[in-house]
Amino acid sequence: MKCPFCAHSESKVIDSRISKDGDAIRRRRECLDCSRRFTTYEFVEEVLPMVVKKDGRREPFDRTKIRAGIKKACEKRPISTDAIETVVNNVEQACQEFQDKEVPSSAIGERIMQELQTLDGVAYVRFASVYRQFRDVGDFVEELKDLLRTRKAGKRRKKEG
Repeated sequence: MKCPFCAHSESKVIDSRISKDGDAIRRRRECLDCSRRFTTYEFVEEVLPMVVKKDGRREPFDRTKIRAGIKKACEKRPISTDAIETVVNNVEQACQEFQDKEVPSSAIGERIMQELQTLDGVAYVRFASVYRQFRDVGDFVEELKDLLRTRKAGKRRKKEG
């Protein structure tokens, strides 16, 4: 492990603990050259499938692209960063659980829309308008009608339950 202060390549571990969220191991280290201390985190590397784009290109799964799209859809909405991270985590987990070594980008987009639909209607419509590339206002209105029907059905189920 390279020291962030002097770039020396050797350090010793002073303390190891499981991180607060339980997803990583937190290690406190001391550089053997400059004696400064720093913290590192170890994560299990998950193998994610390749994403197959609409034009047939393949590229590695990129969590930051998903986060950027969701953040854009949630802009100026009362949605916390934690809620956005939860959506990103759920989408990533769904991709990890995908049975194939490749996942179509359309499956990722649909999963994001499912997550946003339950999180915030406006963010959902924003994302859908870009993702589905509405050709005209009529397509947009139809998507809104579907959203409203889904919301009303969900409210009815809650009242009955």
